[in-house]
Amino acid sequence: MPVSTDPQTARSGPPTAIRVHGAARVLELEWPDLSARLPFRALRIACPCAACVSETTGRRLLDPATVPDTIAPQEVALAGNYALRVTWQGGHDTGLFTWPYLREIAAAANAA
Repeated sequence: MPVSTDPQTARSGPPTAIRVHGAARVLELEWPDLSARLPFRALRIACPCAACVSETTGRRLLDPATVPDTIAPQEVALAGNYALRVTWQGGHDTGLFTWPYLREIAAAANAA
């Protein structure tokens, strides 16, 4: 299957590289035009699942104070062609981080 050269598709598609750096406690993501190193704790706090974000109001339910600084993924795996599934220490694994959402997090991290 040919790779799309459409800039919009490239921006919303999967990263070209995904690396888990356990010692540094970051998930590294690269796209042709963007790269970011996302701290594990920040990524866990950004979980988009229904247990962490109200489906009706969009209000964040997860209290960041309950996420330890030492949180780390037990597993990072592809969920089809559209997302990453992260299984965190403690077993939380219901959040799917879609490519557009990961890009949004990466862009925000770079802007900070």
